[in-house]
Amino acid sequence: MIANIFLVLGGLFYLLGGLGILRMPDTFNRIQAGTKATTLGAFALLLGVGIANPEWLFKVALIIIFIALSNPIGSSALAKATYKSFPLPKNLVQDDLKELHGGEDNDLN
Repeated sequence: MIANIFLVLGGLFYLLGGLGILRMPDTFNRIQAGTKATTLGAFALLLGVGIANPEWLFKVALIIIFIALSNPIGSSALAKATYKSFPLPKNLVQDDLKELHGGEDNDLN
């Protein structure tokens, strides 16, 4: 029963992550919605599988550790590439990366 709850919870997080990617206004918000929700979804699904099959629990724990280490790195790389490639959102309040990139204006318009 607990394994099934984790599996359903993981599926719901994936659904919310996909919905967040579709509904968010700009790329930076989409990256955040996709990364956070799908990371939690993967953790819940893997825990459900680990609880349902206790002999796989060690492998599931290794996969969870790998996801926890690789997802922030991947989303950071996507955000940095987006920052350098596309115009910034119009509602951006503060650009903390501007001085790191030589103070250049990142607007392609």
